[in-house]
Amino acid sequence: MRNYLSRARTCALVLSALAVSLAGTQARAETLEEFYKNNPLRIIVGYDNGGGYDVYARILSRHIGRHLPGNPTTIVQNMPGAGSLVAVNYLYNVAPKNGSTIATFARNMAVLGILGKSKRIKFDIRKFTWLGSSSSYAEDAYILWLRKDAKAKSLDEARKPGGPQLILGGTNEGSTGSDVPKILADTINLNVKQILGYKGSGGLFLAIDRGEIEGRITDLSAVRSNRPNYLKPDAFIRPILQFARETRHPDFPNVPTARELAKDAASLAFIELAEMPFKLARPYAAPPGLSKDRAEALQKAFMAAHADPKYLDEAKKLHIGVSPIDGKAVLAMIDKISKAPAVSLDKMRDLYDAAERAKKARRKKKEN
Repeated sequence: MRNYLSRARTCALVLSALAVSLAGTQARAETLEEFYKNNPLRIIVGYDNGGGYDVYARILSRHIGRHLPGNPTTIVQNMPGAGSLVAVNYLYNVAPKNGSTIATFARNMAVLGILGKSKRIKFDIRKFTWLGSSSSYAEDAYILWLRKDAKAKSLDEARKPGGPQLILGGTNEGSTGSDVPKILADTINLNVKQILGYKGSGGLFLAIDRGEIEGRITDLSAVRSNRPNYLKPDAFIRPILQFARETRHPDFPNVPTARELAKDAASLAFIELAEMPFKLARPYAAPPGLSKDRAEALQKAFMAAHADPKYLDEAKKLHIGVSPIDGKAVLAMIDKISKAPAVSLDKMRDLYDAAERAKKARRKKKEN
């Protein structure tokens, strides 16, 4: 009897091991087509809907699935918070590492990741599975838009010592739209007063339209897709300065660049560092640790989608620039940023440290 029970237990163990082995074999044997046929692709956007990042993501979502095996359904999920830091930390630490989730987030995350001082930064910028960027800013510009009824009637007037301040809106401390005006104040002596706390790009556009603020700095592509009326000759608002441009945008030959107005060589170097992330204007990444085949499938599909005539036609109708770069180019730019002059990196670190202190002070004020 004991021999029979022993043999039965041995047989059960063998069968159990065989089942586990077969299950593992089946999991390993799942093809890319089978995976994407059964799993939708999720694109996380680190901002509210209606802004530039959201517009680019929604166009991509309508075309990238055709270039992945299995032609998956694609879902866009907005995950705003802390200038997209919430989405970046989620992608790195929480999102499934199986190729079913990618994200787009603030271009300045590359700089934040390199500086890496904040406890809120819970990622290694180099370890993401980089897909690329929809725009390298070749056709875009980061433009300071100012209402015509603003107190300062010209850029020169806004740069005079003691001159009128430009009342500009922004989302949160540490976001690109909030940091660049501070950089301009430091490097070209722009008189600025900021009103922060607006919820997303849509809220900022509405605040300008209502006259709550005098202007904002944002992408030309975002204006083209969200506020094309700003570009009309009789518009109530006008462009007064270009950022993230080595030369003037061809559509605005009479609007100066920040580089032209830098007050000294150190200021010019700081502007150049601050402009580097714009080469990664609409970045996309997947979590770290993806299998080689799924990483390569996403990277290939990302670039193929940006060459797709249907994608390009839709982008053209929405007046957004498409100048994609691949994941290798993103990593090369991250490396270039890390090798910027130490003085410039220290100034950028001071800027972000000040933003962190401001955030803490605001949170403490709310708690009290």
